[in-house]
Amino acid sequence: MSGITYVRGDATSPQGKGVKLIVHCCNDLGGWGKGFVLALSRRWPGPETAYRRWHRERAGNDFGLGAVQFVQVEPYIRVANMVGQRGIRTGGKGVPVRYEAIDAGLDKVAVEAAEIGASVHMPRIGCGLAGGTWSRVEPLVTGRLVDRGIEVTVYDFG
Repeated sequence: MSGITYVRGDATSPQGKGVKLIVHCCNDLGGWGKGFVLALSRRWPGPETAYRRWHRERAGNDFGLGAVQFVQVEPYIRVANMVGQRGIRTGGKGVPVRYEAIDAGLDKVAVEAAEIGASVHMPRIGCGLAGGTWSRVEPLVTGRLVDRGIEVTVYDFG
């Protein structure tokens, strides 16, 4: 038993009561235009606007692999823009996902979720365009979130 609840549905419509934190994986290039981010932008403009500003002003902030930006989108919903992939293309250096960055980002998510009393909701982060495998990501989610008592729901779209 992983301690993660798996559901069919849309992570931009998180289920359940209370404060919710939607976590997704971003790249380190400032690119926002494919995958789960499109669903986020259709629902709320704030996460994209904040991410693009965060990247543009990166010389003066913490933008980079493993960093997380929290954006309030509704009174009880925040989106976590987590930088967990290097670039956007699979090439000579392999797939874009960086498991160590996802692990570091999930640690920051755990702190935020605990502080605001939130459950965490996500697609299979790092496993779409980033090219990662859930068998590598799931233990990170379990170790950083579930083992700390944070409720996690993973959404498979469709």
